[in-house]
Amino acid sequence: MSSNASLHGSTESRVSLTGVLDDCFCDIESIDVFNNFKIYPLIRQLIERDFFRYYKVNLKRPCPFWPDDGQCAIKDCHVEPCPEVRYSKAVNTMTEMEACEQAHELGAINSTLSNQSKEAFEDWARHDDAQDNFCELDDETSPDADYVDLLLNPERYTGYKGPSAWRVWNSIYEENCFKPRSVYRPLNPLTPSRVSLFMFALGLCLEKRVFYRLISGLHTSINIHLCAQHLLDEGWGKALWGPNVQEFRRRFDPAETKEEGTRRLKNLYFLFLIELRALFKVAPYFERTFINLYTGNTQEDSITKDLLLQIFNETKGFPMHFDEKSMFAGHKLEAKRLKEEFRLHFKNISRIMDCVGCSKCRLWGKLQTQGLGTALKILFSEMEIKNLPEHSPSKGFQLTRQEIVALLNAFGRLSTSIKELHNFSTLIKEHR
Repeated sequence: MSSNASLHGSTESRVSLTGVLDDCFCDIESIDVFNNFKIYPLIRQLIERDFFRYYKVNLKRPCPFWPDDGQCAIKDCHVEPCPEVRYSKAVNTMTEMEACEQAHELGAINSTLSNQSKEAFEDWARHDDAQDNFCELDDETSPDADYVDLLLNPERYTGYKGPSAWRVWNSIYEENCFKPRSVYRPLNPLTPSRVSLFMFALGLCLEKRVFYRLISGLHTSINIHLCAQHLLDEGWGKALWGPNVQEFRRRFDPAETKEEGTRRLKNLYFLFLIELRALFKVAPYFERTFINLYTGNTQEDSITKDLLLQIFNETKGFPMHFDEKSMFAGHKLEAKRLKEEFRLHFKNISRIMDCVGCSKCRLWGKLQTQGLGTALKILFSEMEIKNLPEHSPSKGFQLTRQEIVALLNAFGRLSTSIKELHNFSTLIKEHR
């Protein structure tokens, strides 16, 4: 465990991360207070507004790296029909077929949209097409892309796990993270690995440590959401969702993860700081009067813009921002090469998300990946943002509707994860 940060308390309650994060001078207690009392209440309101609740995404794009598994054993049945299987002999456990059907149901996308919403989307498209877009468009231009109501499709437990899910994360870590190939990483990401134990000993430079920690932080945040919104009971035909303390401890308790849980949680906080810094940096883009968050409802748009500006104002008061100038601070050519390496690796991670077998998991994986990618784009565009014209669009820096929606929802997920850590800490202390 790092000497800078630790999990506080007894064996039963060691989920309260304290201390100073590596690679920056930020203490975790200050981040908790700032997030839980200032950011979280605002971001929660913001992502429920019409502009941010609808996300256009292509969930039909095939996996470019390996064929679809389509087997019940990996909870992928909503893509391929389930073959007949024998019932398990175990008492009081779900059969393979039942588990497969549950994963199908829990992982399915609720595509319910009113006719009024569909008409509004056509109006949004006409508005967006009239804007000057100077960045590469991805999913939103595909004929297979559809708007999804994020409030009807919350990120929570779906039953998607096992080798299929492990292979996705394993591919992200092995193929994309800046780390020596000789460092072993097991197939199951829950198994404590030696990679982070050697991150600093092997002398990885700051930029490459940052990239690894971003991916680890994203992985951690997703796992916290699944623990916090776990399927507790399906009695009487209605599902009961809530925190699963046992699952949380299995993934993050130092005693059960050989201290790896501490590192995972630290990386969540680090990712939060990176995206917080991006919001701080991009504030001037949105503070221009002609930038609006268009839905066709003037009053709604004004409320949404005011909420967003409140969040930006809060970021300006945070005293311990990550200093991105410490990244890419070397020779100009080397810095340019590293930035391009970041971009290409991240693009590959985005493509790997098309290999996630569960539709709902794929939705949130793609959204949060795009959100992080947008944050990195902002941090790499400091000069372009500084030179933005006050009263007209700029060819030097532009954000699409999808990038804006992904950026704020992804940050909202991180904010929620930190809030959930506090909730889990309280639950564990109460049950000691």
